[in-house]
Amino acid sequence: MLFLSTLILVFSFVLTFSLSGCGPAASPEEEVTQEESTQTEEITEESDDTPGETAGEVTEETEETDSSVAIMEITGNINILSGLELSDSVQNSRPIIVMIGNSTAARPQSGLINADIVFEVVDEYGITRYVAVFSSYDSEIIAPARSARIYYAEIARSFDPIYTFWGTYEGAYPVINNLDMDILDANSATGVPSAWRDYDRYDIGWLSGRLSTIGIKEDAIEHGYSLEGGQSPMKFKLDAVESDRGSVKDISIDISIDDYLVDFVYDKKENDYLKSVAGSPHIDFDSGEQLRVNNVVVLVTNVIGPIDEYGHMVVRTTQSGEAYFFMDGNVIEGTWGRTSAFDPFEFNDLKGDPVLFNRGSTWILMVPSIDRLMY
Repeated sequence: MLFLSTLILVFSFVLTFSLSGCGPAASPEEEVTQEESTQTEEITEESDDTPGETAGEVTEETEETDSSVAIMEITGNINILSGLELSDSVQNSRPIIVMIGNSTAARPQSGLINADIVFEVVDEYGITRYVAVFSSYDSEIIAPARSARIYYAEIARSFDPIYTFWGTYEGAYPVINNLDMDILDANSATGVPSAWRDYDRYDIGWLSGRLSTIGIKEDAIEHGYSLEGGQSPMKFKLDAVESDRGSVKDISIDISIDDYLVDFVYDKKENDYLKSVAGSPHIDFDSGEQLRVNNVVVLVTNVIGPIDEYGHMVVRTTQSGEAYFFMDGNVIEGTWGRTSAFDPFEFNDLKGDPVLFNRGSTWILMVPSIDRLMY
């Protein structure tokens, strides 16, 4: 309770600010040691469709900007997270969100290649973790499944999802429960029956957790959760024609420490971005393919911590801040915002108009200051 009171006080402190300008000890619930020094962690976890021209029911609506430039917003029979036209291979299921680890020992991961949206946010000791949002495609294997944090849950709540994770620390449970989400916790009494552990792939126990969106849907039905619904911050447009594509080729985000340096390289022909981590291509474990995304978003917010002896962090996920949107080889400066954790994020340009994204996948990173972004 002392930790929870401290956490609440820190959150109150954070919310008084707005953005401007561009040897841990173990707890009964969790033990985290410096990444790569001993590589040990104990948490309460134990006990291709390529976007193209749309057809069919997909329509385009013209949005006029102040400069009288017509931008076509795609609406109609599309997935709310990816903008892809619904078909036998593209679903529009309620968002399923899974926590995925990104410690150096966790790479390469399974499942990220199938996510519509991925939030990347710092965790204890500079390690980052992924809030992966699935809807358009199923993923037979998602690994390694990891534990929740309060700010990860707040991000998840913005999608009204089925939120799936593998435990958390004691002080986080009451806060996450108060977010009124449909939750599947593989470490709870009821657990996630479809979850399993794979000790052959890793010899580290806390990286052994495996999940599947197919199994999660089955478990959700057993819990009485709906597979329909959800909400999305995304609005979509057609890709820019090649002659209108820009020259912003390299994007680098120094999110924490060198092991988690993120780079994106723009492929003008394919009109997407190849992702690297710590100077090496970020590879999908199962296919061997490098991760590619259609949109890259950098959100500037308050990141505070560590706030206790366990290394826990606080990340502001509400109010507003600067934002940088990369697509078509260009960058759009703007803002992000939302009033509460229950609201979807809003992404606007500097004129206050909603940003229209390319169809496909989107990678969103949260950083404490604009000097962490280079392009």
